[in-house]
Amino acid sequence: MRIHPYVVPIALMLAAAACNPIAEYTESEAPKRLVVDSSTFQFGIRFLPASSGLAAAEAARVRGLAATGEIARSDRVLIAAGGGPGLSAARVGAVSAELLRYGIVTSPVYVAGIAPNGAVIEVVRHQVTLPPCPDWSKSPASDFTNTLHSNFGCATLSNLGRMVASPTDLVRGWPLGLAPATPAIGAVDRYLSEKVPPAPPSDSVISAPVIPPPGAAAAGAGAGGGPPTTPNH
Repeated sequence: MRIHPYVVPIALMLAAAACNPIAEYTESEAPKRLVVDSSTFQFGIRFLPASSGLAAAEAARVRGLAATGEIARSDRVLIAAGGGPGLSAARVGAVSAELLRYGIVTSPVYVAGIAPNGAVIEVVRHQVTLPPCPDWSKSPASDFTNTLHSNFGCATLSNLGRMVASPTDLVRGWPLGLAPATPAIGAVDRYLSEKVPPAPPSDSVISAPVIPPPGAAAAGAGAGGGPPTTPNH
């Protein structure tokens, strides 16, 4: 049997293509994805020697950080405090109690080098950028290329980016356990009283609004969670 000379080159080309998967996509074939940028910043807190109670000025400062959005409900907030094990835990609890008034849930963390009468609030914040959608760069008509449509995945990812309560959850989930009671009850109360904050504007960057604590003046209820000088979420 005679083998045509062009059969071998074709076979070699097919084998090479199978061993070298496509690493680049055209603009219409590129998969849609969410872009999550992060930033971390810290705030120092002072305690009186051998005391676990926050001084009035320090308590007001912590509440101000929450009220102005410098610490937001959608942030991951970690607290470390100096002192012995019992005193340190009590100080972490005192700071956590002030932030919980604003629905901000915290977690204790160990940080080396904390001053004996100090505490540190570490805030991990993420910002989600939605994919460029809608994307109709590829014709919706059948083109027989067996590739995804340019708008494929737009609805799913755009909805996910807008729905997630904390963009940090897209990076790392919470440990399995019970939901924090105060924020959960507050969300239900706002829903029943028709005080749910409005949806963010229709742009590509998602930021969660800052919600004042229960009993705050109505004028502050619609305040946006403007970030400080770092990217939000």
